[in-house]
Amino acid sequence: MEARRVHRLSSAVFLLVFSSLVFQIRASNVIFYESFDKSFEGRWITSEKDDYKGVWKHSKSDGHEDYGLLVSEKAKKYAIVKELDENYSLKDGTVVLQYEVRLQDGLECGGAYLKYLRPQEAGWKAKEFDNESPYTIMFGPDKCGSTNKVHFILKYKNPKTEEYVEHHLKYPPSVPNDKLTHVYTAILTPDNEVRILIDGEEKKKGNFLSAEDFEPALIPSKTIPDPDDKKPEDWDERAKIPDPDAVKPDDWDENAPMEIEDEDAVKPDGWLDDEPEEIDDPEATKPEDWDEEEDGEFEAPKIDNPKCEAAPGCGEWKKPMKRNPAYKGKWHAPMIDNPNYKGIWKPRDIPNPAYFELDKPDFEPIAAVGIEIWTMQDSILFDNILIANDEKVAESYRDTAWKPKFDVEKEKQKKEDAVPESNALAGLHKKVFDLLYKVADVPFLEPHKPKILDLLEKAEKQPNITLGVIVAILIVILTVFFKILFGGKKKVRSVVEAPTGTADQSADGQGSSGAEKEDEGEKEDAAPRRRTNRRET
Repeated sequence: MEARRVHRLSSAVFLLVFSSLVFQIRASNVIFYESFDKSFEGRWITSEKDDYKGVWKHSKSDGHEDYGLLVSEKAKKYAIVKELDENYSLKDGTVVLQYEVRLQDGLECGGAYLKYLRPQEAGWKAKEFDNESPYTIMFGPDKCGSTNKVHFILKYKNPKTEEYVEHHLKYPPSVPNDKLTHVYTAILTPDNEVRILIDGEEKKKGNFLSAEDFEPALIPSKTIPDPDDKKPEDWDERAKIPDPDAVKPDDWDENAPMEIEDEDAVKPDGWLDDEPEEIDDPEATKPEDWDEEEDGEFEAPKIDNPKCEAAPGCGEWKKPMKRNPAYKGKWHAPMIDNPNYKGIWKPRDIPNPAYFELDKPDFEPIAAVGIEIWTMQDSILFDNILIANDEKVAESYRDTAWKPKFDVEKEKQKKEDAVPESNALAGLHKKVFDLLYKVADVPFLEPHKPKILDLLEKAEKQPNITLGVIVAILIVILTVFFKILFGGKKKVRSVVEAPTGTADQSADGQGSSGAEKEDEGEKEDAAPRRRTNRRET
C-alpha cells in the first residue's frame, strides 16, 4: 500500500515538473501574446489624433464567452497600439506573426489588418499613433471595391538611398467570405521565405529576394533607363510606310456608293400597294378622363395591319438595295517596308544608383503592434495576437484558442444553412460561389481578379443574375487560358488586303481599299424592306 502511494506521488510530481517544463519552453518561444481576456484599457493606447473617432470596446465574440477587441461603430477611423517591452529583432531564426479576426457583420469596405511598428523617432508617444507611424510589416485582410486581399507588405530601407520602400507580396489570397472567426498567420523563415496561412492552411508562399514574389522587388534592378537620354529627332519608328510611288488608278471611283438599287428586282405577286402597314386599333376607346382641350384630339393607337400578315408586303413597293460591284471605297497607297526604320526607340540603360546586393534582408525590429484602419462595417473583433519564434507554438495556439471557437461557429452555420430538400439549390449555390472565390485566387487570373470579384459580389446580392455571372467568369477563364495556350492575339497585318469581287483587280500593286470590312456581311440580295411609320402610344 505504501509503495503504491509513493509511486502515485512520484508520478504526480513527474507530470507537474514535465508540464511546467513544457510551459516554460512554450513561453520562451512566445515574444508577445494578447488574449484580451482582460480589458485592454491601460495596456493598449488609443490614438488621440483627431481623425480617429472610432470607439474600441472590450467585448465577447458572438456566441462565445471569449473576449476580444471590438470595432464598435461604422464608418469610422480607428487606431490603437501596444508597445512591446523590448524591440524584437527579425534578423535571426523563424518569426511567426499570428492573430484572429472575426467579421461578425461581414466586410464590404474596410481593413482588418495589423501593423508591426518599427522603433519610432525620439519623443514619439503611443497616443500619437496614426497612418504616418512607420511600420516594418503590415499584415491582414483588406476589402473594398475591387480590392480583396490578405495583405503582406514589407517596408524596407534601401541601404543606398536610405529611403523606405513598401514591397507588396504579389497575388495574395482573398479574404474568407463569411462571418466566422479566422486565424491569419505569416511565417518568416531564415531561408528568406514568407508563408501566409489562413486557418492553418498555406495559401501563399514567396521569397523576399524574388522579383516574381514582391512588387516592387526588394533588390532593385542593376540598370535603369537613362532619364536624360532623348530620342533623336530623325529616329523613325515606323516599320511600314505608304508607298510614295504608288498612284491611284484612273478607274478608281472613291465616290461610288456602297449600295445601289437592284434593277432586276420585281415586285412580288400579291403585294398590297394600297394597304398601310399599320392601322388604327378598332378596339381602342377614348379614356373617360380624356380632355380634348388639354390632351388634344384623341387618336387610337396603331396596330399591325392584319391584311399584311398573309401578303408579301404592304404599302408603296420600292426596289431593294444591293451591293455595288463598282464600289471600292477610299483609295490608300499600299504599305511597304520603311527603308529608314530603326526600331522602337528606348533610352539607353545606365547603372542604377539605388541597386544593392543582398543575401538576407536586414529587417527593422518590431517595437509595437498597432491596428490602424478605416472601415464602413462595425463588429470586427480582433483576438489572440501572437508573435513567436516557433511554428509549433503558433499551431498550438490555433488548436487551443481558435479551433474550438471555429468548430462551434461552423456547426452553427451548417444548421443555419440547412434547407429543405425543395431548396437544396441554395446549398449548391454556396458551394459554387466558394469554388469561384478560390478560382479568383489563381495567379494567372490576377489581372482579371477585381472584375471577377465584383461580378461575384453582385451575383450574391442578385441571385437572378447568378447564371449569367458564372457564364461570364467562365468566358474570362477560357479566354485567358487560350491566350496562354496559343500566345494571345495575332499581330495585325500591316498590308490591307484588297476586297473580293471587282476590287480584286486592284491588288496588283495599284492600291488597296477599305471596302472589305465596310461591306462585310452584306447580302447580295436583300429582301424588300418595309417602311415603318409606327407612332408611340
